[in-house]
Amino acid sequence: MSDPIYRFPGALKCSLQSLPCVLLAVLLLAPIAHAQLPAGTTDSTAAKAQSPSEQDPLRAQADAALDQHDFPAALKALTSLAAKYPTDAHLLYDLGFTQESLDQTSNAAETYRRADAADPKYFEPHLSLGLLLARTGQHDPARAELLTATTLTPSTDSALKARAYRALARLDQASRPADAGNELLEAMKISPETPDDIILSGELAEAANDLPAAEAAYRRLLTADPENATATSALVHLLEREKKSDQAEALLTAALVKNPDDPTLNAQLASLYDSQNQPEKAIPLIEKLHTAQPGDPNLTRLLAHLYSSNSQFNKAAPLYATLTTTYPNDPTIVTDRADALIHLKQFAEAEAILKRTVAEPSAFPTPNDLALAASHLAFAASANEDPATTLQALAIRDKVLPQSPSSLFLAATAHDKLHQVKQARDLYKQFLSVANNKYPDEEWQARHRIVTLEHTR
Repeated sequence: MSDPIYRFPGALKCSLQSLPCVLLAVLLLAPIAHAQLPAGTTDSTAAKAQSPSEQDPLRAQADAALDQHDFPAALKALTSLAAKYPTDAHLLYDLGFTQESLDQTSNAAETYRRADAADPKYFEPHLSLGLLLARTGQHDPARAELLTATTLTPSTDSALKARAYRALARLDQASRPADAGNELLEAMKISPETPDDIILSGELAEAANDLPAAEAAYRRLLTADPENATATSALVHLLEREKKSDQAEALLTAALVKNPDDPTLNAQLASLYDSQNQPEKAIPLIEKLHTAQPGDPNLTRLLAHLYSSNSQFNKAAPLYATLTTTYPNDPTIVTDRADALIHLKQFAEAEAILKRTVAEPSAFPTPNDLALAASHLAFAASANEDPATTLQALAIRDKVLPQSPSSLFLAATAHDKLHQVKQARDLYKQFLSVANNKYPDEEWQARHRIVTLEHTR
């Protein structure tokens, strides 16, 4: 990691957060679908005596409301029934289904657990609870429920068991890839292969570094469905990994002719252009998406990053200002905003926001992020004639990063302004020893100041 250098000719640009990659990683992950099971599932293989709850007239009202998707009415009836028949697993399942339909997630999870306890061999509550927990990020309990579901028999549709296996495969994809592959195979023994299955098989092959198998899977799906955006995105991601940027660009360009507003494809093409240092090509793509979704913070940050990469700091700065208002506790956004302000020569504002942020080092994701912010602060403070803050910022920066020409020069000028003659003279000499004629203006200044300081006691 190198320092941000704003004035020195020939220096590296300030490094920014790798936002496009983060955004694309999110876009490419295939989520476990939020989909529920039919309410009121019963054993259709044999006639069974009606339970007490099924004989209750209120149950008919609840079933009618469920059939009409009138979930508020169903909730009222089922809640009353569950109070009267607290161990009826099918009744509890229907109540959980209704609560989930009304986005009462925590209530639904608890009701599904009550259904599980009432009848541990009842398949549907285990599957529904597993899917709900997976959707809310509760990986381990979700996996336990789904594993249990794979050992049971669905009440009606045997394909529901395949759904449990597929959900398990998605959960296990990152941490248990071998298990995920086996679970996918079990699902396909029960129901035919789906496009999502092909995508998952390709992703598992990628994880195993079998890139030819992954590419074959994605191309097989595209042959069957040329307009499948998910397969296109996955193949583009793979081609970029294989350093086949020309093929990736051609594939994306062709896909966008058919789906010009697809956000994933546009974001991928923008990311590809950005990785090729062509932000001028990426900007129109993200501007279009941002116009359509101005409240999307990922798009806002990506567009701000691209503006900065293309030296359009006047456009980047207000976007970063909006983001710092929305996410006041994200120090990396403050760092990016300060970078834009420094390029706009708004040194006082940049110094002020960076001083507040650097004062809370524990808020930074990594030490390097803190060091980058401190580097920006050192430059802003130097330009703002605040040598004491410059040295304080450099002390933070130097705990993480090795000294560089820019940090040495900033330290020398700060000591010089504070009339600390020996430190300034020594640092100017250190700067000249590593500058190698890359910074002619600063090198001339350093030589001039050394001569002056030699005559200063």
